[in-house]
Amino acid sequence: MTIETEEPALTVDELAARAGVTVRTVRFYGTKGLLPPPVIGPRRVGHYGAGHLARLALIEELRRQGLTLAAIERYLDRLPPGLDAHDLAVHRAVVASWAPDAVETVGREELGRRAGRPLGPQDVDRLTAMGVLEVADGGTDGDGEDGEGGEGVYRVDAGLLRLGVRLLDVPLSPEAIRAARTVLLDHARAAAHELSRMLREEVPQGDAQAVRSLSAHMQPLVVQALLTAFQRSLTDELREWLGEPPAHASP
Repeated sequence: MTIETEEPALTVDELAARAGVTVRTVRFYGTKGLLPPPVIGPRRVGHYGAGHLARLALIEELRRQGLTLAAIERYLDRLPPGLDAHDLAVHRAVVASWAPDAVETVGREELGRRAGRPLGPQDVDRLTAMGVLEVADGGTDGDGEDGEGGEGVYRVDAGLLRLGVRLLDVPLSPEAIRAARTVLLDHARAAAHELSRMLREEVPQGDAQAVRSLSAHMQPLVVQALLTAFQRSLTDELREWLGEPPAHASP
């Protein structure tokens, strides 16, 4: 298992600080094979990159969802090979969405701190279009006369914030983002409806406990299957658009 890293500039202490864990935790994950080894630089100092940080964040999210180390290992083993930091961030966002309390209310200063960068009015508009945040009741849109934003209050989907911030650099208009979000939501609801219909055929009517138990076991698998299928389908669509063969085509 390897991870291609860009700018492997983080020491183990810096990686732990960025991820909000201890150095001991980082080393523990390494010995368990959950986190790939660092890139060894001069003076035999190990350095970690964006891929390590994203994978560590995913592991911590899985633990917060209550998965055991064995279950986390199985989850990671099922991931498609060659995922970069962005792909891992997508998986982390999906995992975070399993939690019912992913939405938090924060002020503008805290929003910028969590985003890891200053957020101007246009950034807030784009994040709102993505569904990552919305203005809280009684708050303002955060647009100040100086153009830097005021003291707005926002409801933030904590699981999607990091991913949304990365998407700020993608040259898409808020209108295009809203349209894409509508397409994704429509198809997600359709898939959820069909899966729910299948579950109803397998579980005795009125057995609420059986429904909850089956859902708890299936949800991680279903979400990962949908995400993997979507990533592969989108890759093939883009390759077709560019006149390239599908990624899984035979030579």
